[in-house]
Amino acid sequence: MELEAIPGVGSKTAAALSELDDPEAALTEGDVAEIASAPGITEGRAAAIARGAVRERHDDSGGFLATDRAEEIYDDALDLLKARTVTGYGAKRLETLYPSGARSRIEEVREFAASAMERDPDPAVLDALADVEPLAEPRNVTVRDRCLATADAERYSEAQQAIPELSVEVVEDARDLADLARGYSTVVALDEEFAGVAVEGDVQVEPDALERPAEIVPERVLAFYAANRDCLRAAAEVHRAAGIDPPLDLADLDAALERVDSDGTVVGDDELDRLSRAIDDLDAAVSTAESVANDRLREAIEERDVTIEGSDLLTLVEQGAGVDSLLSRELSDEHAAAIALAREELIDSLDLDPGEAEVSRRAFPEEPTFPVERDEDVVSRLREDLVAAKDRRAASRKRELAADLAESRDEAERLVRTALELDVELAIARFADDFDCVLPEFEEEGFSIEGGRSPLLDVDFGAVEPVDYSVSGVALLSGVNSGGKTSTLDLVALVTILAHMGLPVPGESVRLERFSELHYQAKTQGTLDAGAFEATLREFAGLATGGESSGANGSAKAGRADGGSGAGRLVLVDELESITEPGASAKIIAGILEELRDGDVTGVFVSHLAAEIREMADYDVPVDGIEATGLEGGKLVVNRSPVKDHLARSTPELIVEKLAGDSEAEHRGEFYDRLLEKF
Repeated sequence: MELEAIPGVGSKTAAALSELDDPEAALTEGDVAEIASAPGITEGRAAAIARGAVRERHDDSGGFLATDRAEEIYDDALDLLKARTVTGYGAKRLETLYPSGARSRIEEVREFAASAMERDPDPAVLDALADVEPLAEPRNVTVRDRCLATADAERYSEAQQAIPELSVEVVEDARDLADLARGYSTVVALDEEFAGVAVEGDVQVEPDALERPAEIVPERVLAFYAANRDCLRAAAEVHRAAGIDPPLDLADLDAALERVDSDGTVVGDDELDRLSRAIDDLDAAVSTAESVANDRLREAIEERDVTIEGSDLLTLVEQGAGVDSLLSRELSDEHAAAIALAREELIDSLDLDPGEAEVSRRAFPEEPTFPVERDEDVVSRLREDLVAAKDRRAASRKRELAADLAESRDEAERLVRTALELDVELAIARFADDFDCVLPEFEEEGFSIEGGRSPLLDVDFGAVEPVDYSVSGVALLSGVNSGGKTSTLDLVALVTILAHMGLPVPGESVRLERFSELHYQAKTQGTLDAGAFEATLREFAGLATGGESSGANGSAKAGRADGGSGAGRLVLVDELESITEPGASAKIIAGILEELRDGDVTGVFVSHLAAEIREMADYDVPVDGIEATGLEGGKLVVNRSPVKDHLARSTPELIVEKLAGDSEAEHRGEFYDRLLEKF
């Protein structure tokens, strides 16, 4: 896929998208989260790019929503769908759905929607989805105890890009390697020429190291799983609750995640835990062992009567002997026992293995002293050995765990992606359930809606009265004030938009033509000025001639979608008579209808001037009516479904009729009858 061929993608955006692992797959799948991970691309921009990629793939030039009011209905429909998502990803992913006249795009989404409608929005699944989000890629992983080394400048740049977590050093010879080994616990030489070089320290010659980053820097893999632990666990729970076959063994995943702490540290290893405790407790354990030895020796001294003959005492004094000599001569056994007790105390308290225990014994020398004191050099040596053992163990466990997890990276990503896509499917399923939706059928001409109910009304959906309405060609829609004419137009627009998005529509049965454009002219507030009036006429001129038209805001709208797009256009107009003086409105509307009747237009014009327009037109204009059956308690009783070929009576006529029937005074009744005759 040529990135710059996507509508709205320039060279800078294409360069950013090219940094993705697989930009073509992300664009084809509409993966908003992946697209948004490209440098400088927001989620909103990512959704727009994904829509552009869809249009490019289906050869769809766009422009289906040809007016501002059509855009508003689409936004309202999208809001209803997005309100039924759980994840932020799901809401953004739904923004990649848009109404299109391209047959292939409609069918693609219809297939997806049909499958989605079979999903069960189980509360347990929705709860699990709450913690699922797109996987994060840790970008600040830095490892300071290892480095890469190379003598090749090109390899140097390659290493910096391939393994940015490690410092890359330039070396010329073995001496440089030796210098690095004194500052790093491990040096990985990338050049084969260093093979066999004897250098003190941990220097590993790995010419293919850049091809095995998980082994060289296991922290990269572990950081990824650590950063996404909660999300992966939630995604696993979604699969369990929804009964979806996961791409990897969930028990193994859970076990692996238990071994990674939130900071990427390997946990759950008994030997590593033992070494960590030994290092942490070393100073305290040595002090305790000293105390144990001194307490034992003090008790022995207090319990013994030591007798020294005068000649012996004089000899010891002359020799400058002190208490150590006395201990050696008189309490050697007790001192040896105290030292042995201290050694065992240290070994047991730190749980040292045989090799570590051998070093620890030298921490308390056998030479008699009182008080007994540690040998700091030996204690330092023991600490170094423990730390080295811990580092080796941790590195080994990291490599082992990272190797296991690295192999499961693709499956883990699919696990989360499946959960996120399930949120999109469930949103469609919930939308269809909440508003009693069906998948519409596409036919050759016009539209037919049976039992349609609009979720856009400001009433509880259960209280919305169903509407039946069908139109082929162009018709006038008449009716009483507040009878539901505008709501009917909104319903037709909503059903058309959802159908052309490939989604289910709110109705018992819906059949409609596959249109290329939707023009919805909303009712204006007051007479338009000359400029706006001219723009409106230009809009209808474009419709009549079949060329490019201008929307309500005066901006040029795109022409029909290509690639097997619908040919017809749907035009919905609400009280066009408000655009100018009443005397001219009927003439203008009649002229517009005359121009549209032989074109590729299906239209509904709502008007209170239906009778006048019919008189002005040069053909028998079809007129449908939303009829009020009467007044009850001062409120209209209305049949919301338009009656075909029927000019609906106005509200004033109904009121006069009611007054004529209710009048008790004869002269008043005659007054109302004469008024009624005027209608």
